[in-house]
Amino acid sequence: MFTQPWDAALDAAEWQRWIAEGHDFGQLSVNGLPGHPPAAVPTHFTVDGSCLLIHLARPNPVWKAIEHDPNVLFTVLGDYAFVPGPWRAGPNTPPTDGVPTSYYTAVQFTCRARIVDDPEAKAELLRRQLAHFQPDGDHAPVAVDRPPYGRMLPGIRGLRLDVSDVVAKFKYDDHKPAEHRTAVADHLTTRAQGLDLPAARQQRRRLDHVGTWKP
Repeated sequence: MFTQPWDAALDAAEWQRWIAEGHDFGQLSVNGLPGHPPAAVPTHFTVDGSCLLIHLARPNPVWKAIEHDPNVLFTVLGDYAFVPGPWRAGPNTPPTDGVPTSYYTAVQFTCRARIVDDPEAKAELLRRQLAHFQPDGDHAPVAVDRPPYGRMLPGIRGLRLDVSDVVAKFKYDDHKPAEHRTAVADHLTTRAQGLDLPAARQQRRRLDHVGTWKP
């Protein structure tokens, strides 16, 4: 993922906080089998130390590709907004000459996938996922020998994605003057469509931390 210096994460804690704030849905990308294109699978995930935990249906055709090449990417994307040209026009530039752009946050994990097929190991993976997604515990016990999960475990396979590299990108015009970024954040707040409000929050947060960007 190409990242300009001003779009890079301030540190690892920045993207880790962003993920922990509830950005737990992403896209698994795997290399295709010979003669076939790469495959992509949207899915929820859970962070477990230096691993990402996911599970997919056993009939999913992606398994053959992972078995052939376990080197994968997992990408999480959010807080995005389209910024029209007039909002980005300079002080002495006609509004129609402003160049539009996209704002977004993206975190891309380079991983090596390990398939989990042992029934008890799959149950433990599901327990860890449910601890994240349903922390109140309002679900039946996940056990190999108890319904409803016990009879459903054969229908899934688990994945532990061992993370070897992380690239995080916060693209919110940090190289532009503070006044410009404040004005765009105000425009986003006023428009308030889609993910405009989260994008505006990210832009203001970065502005508070970065101030005037310096190489």
